[in-house]
Amino acid sequence: MKNFWKGKKILVTGGAGFLGSHVVEKLLKRGILKENIFIPRSKECDLRLQENCKKVVKGKDIIIHLAGNVGGIGYNLEYPGTLFYDNILMGVHLMEEARKAGVKKFVVIGTICSYPKFTPVPFKEEKLWEGYPEETNAPYGLAKKMLLVQAQAYRQQYGFNAVYLLQVNLYGEKDNFDPKSSHVIPALIRKFVEAKEKKLPEVVVWGSGRPTREFLYAEDAAEGILLATEKYNKPDPVNLGSCFEISIDKLASLISKLVGYKGKIVFDTSRPDGQPRRKLDTSRAEKEFGFRSKTSFEVGLKKTIRAYEKSIGSKT
Repeated sequence: MKNFWKGKKILVTGGAGFLGSHVVEKLLKRGILKENIFIPRSKECDLRLQENCKKVVKGKDIIIHLAGNVGGIGYNLEYPGTLFYDNILMGVHLMEEARKAGVKKFVVIGTICSYPKFTPVPFKEEKLWEGYPEETNAPYGLAKKMLLVQAQAYRQQYGFNAVYLLQVNLYGEKDNFDPKSSHVIPALIRKFVEAKEKKLPEVVVWGSGRPTREFLYAEDAAEGILLATEKYNKPDPVNLGSCFEISIDKLASLISKLVGYKGKIVFDTSRPDGQPRRKLDTSRAEKEFGFRSKTSFEVGLKKTIRAYEKSIGSKT
């Protein structure tokens, strides 16, 4: 698809972040010139302000909207209003200004958090509106979900080519390991590495350990996003996942084993579990633009652990 990208100017919001850096790397590998990839930085360009969105979309052909305020269960519980406000404003203003600027394609990255709390497993895109999201992340999930409504409305009224991808939790190198805002995999990796180094007798994990989650390696997610950008031009949302499901207790045990921690794992049942199960039906992505994740979970997990250990200078 080299001809698709030829000469196009591409805006990647969140391009300096975890997922965004992988997307930018893959764009460069596709032969896109570095000077044709634009990455607004949040410190200089607050995308919650419409005037900033107007500036960054000017002269762009393609926008891949990855920027967002996001975190794990604890972060969602502490900042529900902030998460709703920040994410809905960034997306709504950016899409409106992109439409007015004549941008040819707008790719929105949504979230599995938008699905109803008790969606039948595996989650099919048709079930997206059949209930309210799990309470701990509903404000974030609904803010992202409104961008699907906007994308479909703009396609209907203006013929604006906006596509919407629903993504499971990511993991991989360059992830966010800050305990205040990290998701479950980086949070657990950090806990077990620190517990091993400090020789702690136990590691406490939030919840009962029974809920299940699906995880997608960030490099695979980046490839899925670019395949959709190249090949998908329809209003229907599309799931991006790995077709792999694991319970939190088994995840904790696996990370403990890969890190080499020998202590006890304790589950704090006073803490929330979040959604009971999460697993996507990814058949639409494979049918529409040929996406299928390639990285096995254990391989991706080992790479993520080693990258974190290297970043902190661990001797494990």
